[in-house]
Amino acid sequence: MKTKLILAATLLATTAVAASAETLRWARAGDSLTLDPHAQNEGPTHTLAHQIYEPLIIRDHSGAFQAALATDWAPKEGDPNVWVFNLRQGVTYHDGSAFTSEDVIFSINRAKSENSAMKELLTSIVEVRAVDDHTVEFVTDGPNPILPANMTNLFMMDKDWTEANGAQAVQDIAGGETTFASSNTNGTGAYVLVSREPDVKTVLSANDSYWGKDEFPLAVSEIVYTPIQNAATRVAALLSGEVDFIQDVPVQDLGRVAETDGLVVKTAPQNRVIFFGMNQGADDIANDNVDGANPLSDVRVRKAMSMAMNRDAIKKVVMREQSAPAGMIAPPFVNGWNTAMDSSSSTDVEAAKGMMVDAGYGDGFSIQLDCPNDRYVNDEAICQAAVGMLAQIGVTVNLNAQPKAQHFPLIQNSETDFYMLGWGVPTYDSEYIFNFLVHTRGAERGSWNGTGFSDTDTDAKIQTLASETDLDARNATINDIWTVVQDQQLYIPIHHQVLNWGMTTSVGTEVSPEDDPKFKFFTMN
Repeated sequence: MKTKLILAATLLATTAVAASAETLRWARAGDSLTLDPHAQNEGPTHTLAHQIYEPLIIRDHSGAFQAALATDWAPKEGDPNVWVFNLRQGVTYHDGSAFTSEDVIFSINRAKSENSAMKELLTSIVEVRAVDDHTVEFVTDGPNPILPANMTNLFMMDKDWTEANGAQAVQDIAGGETTFASSNTNGTGAYVLVSREPDVKTVLSANDSYWGKDEFPLAVSEIVYTPIQNAATRVAALLSGEVDFIQDVPVQDLGRVAETDGLVVKTAPQNRVIFFGMNQGADDIANDNVDGANPLSDVRVRKAMSMAMNRDAIKKVVMREQSAPAGMIAPPFVNGWNTAMDSSSSTDVEAAKGMMVDAGYGDGFSIQLDCPNDRYVNDEAICQAAVGMLAQIGVTVNLNAQPKAQHFPLIQNSETDFYMLGWGVPTYDSEYIFNFLVHTRGAERGSWNGTGFSDTDTDAKIQTLASETDLDARNATINDIWTVVQDQQLYIPIHHQVLNWGMTTSVGTEVSPEDDPKFKFFTMN
């Protein structure tokens, strides 16, 4: 009853909108996994959250920093271990309560907790303290020059609302938990949740009390979000006028959409790499036909599997030229990326067969490949192509493709031995990749490292990156870590993804490299 009353009051407060404002009907392949803003570090989940909740800092559609709930931030004079954030005044949550320092302290501590998918971003923070209602200090365990970059997807929750509804603990998605925060919201963002039916439809309405109404176009008064997994159905919805904007135009339909009167396709490189992970750490693995051994533990097998991948063929046939073959799991946007490593992947089936023989697997083996079918561009088709390519070196692959809601827990719960994953880097720094994908899996880091790789020296180097202020020394350490990743073939990079947003000509926006449209920036003509 309380939730219904709050929602009713909120809707009454948000009914008045500008005369030029309009409904935007938005579709993409997959839905947000949860409404709990700290429970999942996943692009579509963050994208929906950005409409409702806000971080201290955002990136605009060019990728540049922009003030959000903080107006400015800087290291504290005389103390390089402290960052000072001045908070925006006069901001209210959707239920009318004021945004203050205590909400920041609560939200950061919540995001640092065990179940949080965001904790790797906050490992250097030892304390968050309030100077006053609108000033907070972040105390780090050494100077952290990239702390602001770690804040762009860290959403602020209302402490009182969260506690009143028993949602202090972050939802355990991998454990199948549902909570009040996973299906209800109370943010400071430009849009208020009206209704939600997961995987069917989510409706948002403009927040008439939004602090940024004089700073952003806010031309969209209502958002109707409809996940449409089937590519043909999704395009048909755009072509017929059922939706106004889709984030993922299938590559086979780019020309058809672009040549349709009243529609436009906008394309840009994405800050994301698609790759395969392999469980090299286990003595034996469950999803193969080799008893008492793990073929993936031999680096020669991992390298042979990478050499069997014909990335140019995937680019040409599967992706219709809408990808860039990758040799490392860092996009070109990221500090630490370099041309030599990213050009290192090569296809050589005969050499790969020889490596398989040397490793003792000349007769091959079979293994299951776990793949999502509603998350990345042509994800299942890429996996199907990989099945044929690996067969050439004797690796028989049984493909298990399923929705991301079932796929991602396999990685998080260490229940997959060979899997597809895509990784974007919102901090634009290699530390983000290392913390999540390379560091030994533990309480604070390595939550998406499904490879079983663990090396104390590499872990120690990763941990220094948060406090190293000598940028030359820091970049040298980053290069050392990448050398280990490459030499050990921790992952099989496939390609850098390209974004293709399709929309009616009445929708005005540029493509964000993060693939995270923030609708407060949109115009409607």
